[in-house]
Amino acid sequence: MGLMRGMVAADYRLFQGIPYAAPPVGPLRWRPPRPAAKWPGTLDATKPGPQCMQDTGPNPHVGKPTSENCLTLNVWAPPRARGTAKHAVMVWIHGGGFVNGSSDIYYSRWLAAKGHIVVVTINYRLGALGFLAHPSLGAPGAVGNYGLADQQAALRWVRDHIADFGGDPHKVTIAGESAGGMSVCDHLVAPGSAGLFRAAIIQSAPCQAQADLATGQRHSVDYAVSVGCRNPASTAACLRALPASALDRPPWYVFIGDSDALSGPVTGTPLLPDGPVAAFAEGRAARVPVLMGVNHDEFTLFAALRYDKLGRGIRSAEYPRLLTDIFGTDGAAVAEHYPPDRYGGDASLAYSAALTDGVFSCTTDRLADSLSQGAPVYTYEFDDPHPPAPKLLRQAPFPVGASHSLELRYLFKVGGAPPLDPGQRMLSDQMISYWSHFVTNGAPKAAGQPGWPAEGSDPGQNFWMSLRPGGSSVITNFEEAHQCPFWASLKGRS
Repeated sequence: MGLMRGMVAADYRLFQGIPYAAPPVGPLRWRPPRPAAKWPGTLDATKPGPQCMQDTGPNPHVGKPTSENCLTLNVWAPPRARGTAKHAVMVWIHGGGFVNGSSDIYYSRWLAAKGHIVVVTINYRLGALGFLAHPSLGAPGAVGNYGLADQQAALRWVRDHIADFGGDPHKVTIAGESAGGMSVCDHLVAPGSAGLFRAAIIQSAPCQAQADLATGQRHSVDYAVSVGCRNPASTAACLRALPASALDRPPWYVFIGDSDALSGPVTGTPLLPDGPVAAFAEGRAARVPVLMGVNHDEFTLFAALRYDKLGRGIRSAEYPRLLTDIFGTDGAAVAEHYPPDRYGGDASLAYSAALTDGVFSCTTDRLADSLSQGAPVYTYEFDDPHPPAPKLLRQAPFPVGASHSLELRYLFKVGGAPPLDPGQRMLSDQMISYWSHFVTNGAPKAAGQPGWPAEGSDPGQNFWMSLRPGGSSVITNFEEAHQCPFWASLKGRS
């Protein structure tokens, strides 16, 4: 690292676009990240670096620039005060299905200024450049997961340098939402992540939706052929010779429903030997405090995306087939348990409820039970029925409720949606207090707000914090409300 010039305001400091690893270009494409070189002179840290390569849609000139040279991070810190103790640190891993997103959209002023913590937001390689698992790219089995290795490199940078920004390298919490939360699940079991954090936050993460090495390699071989690298003897050289723009389309490894797919880490590799679900169940996760939760209506976002793509919702006649495509032999039981008639005759809402419960809510509940055997776990459900939402969700022909990702606007200033109203602003302050207190002390607390018991603190109860405007409260009926006994009874889930 070297000298840098950032931004200083009355209640926070911000340094952006800081390189934490060498540019992964040329011979370093599809290699583990290397340390960043010390830059000459003074780095201009007043603006973010480019986002990592990703599909920007039909017009790549609209929006933020993308680059293969993207391994940078941003540091949000409280005002510097002489003689004070170092601040606890939250390292935020962005979501986006491992195929899009960037660090700079998470405006962290509220957490730094009100929560008095240091927030580090990171970029990491995405899509093909981050997770292609072609067998020609490395030693047998040691392919893929380059984006996950980037995240580890960022955590090592935090360990080595965050004290220069007023952060305490011994009080680091890793946190993320969606694919970022899935990444946190992986770091809880990845050998190379051990010792780099002392607590974890997992938001809306289907941590079970990860491919194994064989699946990743199979799809990666097909991907290489699709971009013109057909000769097995020269595939690696061919792939590395392609322009980065030819690799902005990702390989797909896992499908959730018919409207959402993921790239991402593969298990059974030296970097990630085990999948998190099995490792959690067998007690092989890092024994650190965990705050984890879901949104009440996670899957309405994906139903809305489907509507936006096809111009219509799910038809009742196709509903059973869609569930069979997703849940296999359990599909008929799911269709019977979630009939459209129970949701006003709207198959899109029935579909959303089934996948919210089966993919997100009950999986998170099961993972929380496993993790709570080794360390305190605090679970939440974000349940604002009318949160600010982007235009796509506002135009959906059904109520989206507390859909996937909408809780982020209560922790970060995120664009593309109406502002919070006064009641939501109060909920935001409460959540910032809970989150920052967890980062600082390993337990979520908020002055004047309900106490938040840990999972398993009473063997006879299942505690969840219901986060709602007008009054959050501890609930004990989460499993029943989301039909978790039904999901536990299915043959494919037993």
